Amino acid sequence: MTKIKHVLGISGGKDSAALAIYMRDTYPDLDIEYYSCDTGKELEETYELIEKLEAHLGQKIEVLTAAENSPEKNPFDHFLSLYGGYLPSSTSRWCTKKMKLDPFEKYIAGDGPIVSYVGIRGDEEREGYISKKPNIQSIFPFRKNIWSEDVIQKVLANKNISFITGLYQKYGNTDKIDRILEVVNQELSLYFNQSQKLNTLLELGTKEFNRVVFAFLKTTDYPLAKVDSFPLVENEDVLVRDDIFKILEKSVGVPDYYTKREYHVEIDGEMRTGHYSRSRSGCYFCFFQQKIEWVWLYENHRERFEKAMKYEKDGYTWMQNETLAELAQPQRIRNIKREHLLRMERNEANTKSPYLTDILDDAEADGCAACFI
Repeated sequence: MTKIKHVLGISGGKDSAALAIYMRDTYPDLDIEYYSCDTGKELEETYELIEKLEAHLGQKIEVLTAAENSPEKNPFDHFLSLYGGYLPSSTSRWCTKKMKLDPFEKYIAGDGPIVSYVGIRGDEEREGYISKKPNIQSIFPFRKNIWSEDVIQKVLANKNISFITGLYQKYGNTDKIDRILEVVNQELSLYFNQSQKLNTLLELGTKEFNRVVFAFLKTTDYPLAKVDSFPLVENEDVLVRDDIFKILEKSVGVPDYYTKREYHVEIDGEMRTGHYSRSRSGCYFCFFQQKIEWVWLYENHRERFEKAMKYEKDGYTWMQNETLAELAQPQRIRNIKREHLLRMERNEANTKSPYLTDILDDAEADGCAACFI
């Protein structure tokens, strides 16, 4: 069978780092290549984590850098100059394309089959970056559903019901097969959508579903059609945020910017204590940061905050309707802390679980899917 290239991107964050360790420990026979896209604007802790990962994995992590021959000191400044000083934003994410996606596509250039492993957790509701190149297939080992959205759409399409029924009859060796076939033969509609059908089939048998999907892929041009077997077909693990930290704590350690630190703010005449940390890896001035994370940067990495502030000029700012100079004012910082603490207390009251509060805080920070590849 055709040789497949397996790749895994290290963003410098907790999820991709834990995925690299998990894949090495759980599937040691998979020959995985590790890479990281360096923007030149990461925190030192990010580079330290990559060094620790290399030592732990016993394997080199290929560092991909855009604009290598530029006269500028780093990729970000190169493209910032190219874009005339126009800072990236949620509506113009040139940083994602130029410093993450393009180096990745160049790294895996060619038409050979590639499987890319993505660290989206089982408690997240996002898909992550999926390459448009037909020779690249994304797999999500931490989720119950390890397959990408495009694969699921094909497998569960109404036109394929008869074919999928036949595959289940062949590979679905389970006492739940009658119920499974009922679900398979129920057409997608306004009253029974793809997500409902997928989740029901996974609950009835994750391994059986994976075997059927793998058999279906044999009839397509996806990379996994070119191999006889794929070990993740038998995977039933679902890893959530707590699992990620446990993996890191037992191996390379948790990056310091995830460590919650105390802050104090007066509310209704009473001095109260809150906690903040960074919820992401990536550029220290990422525009997807929450305001409390900008405050964290100001108070814990003042020199980085000041460097980010210098990029703001001629109406180009990291946040809409507020400059970093305005955010750094003492009263504004107090207000941001107050709003953050009250929001965290509301979340905790609603969920009755500090763990779920962490998930809510984490999810609100997620924005740039490509920064997690």
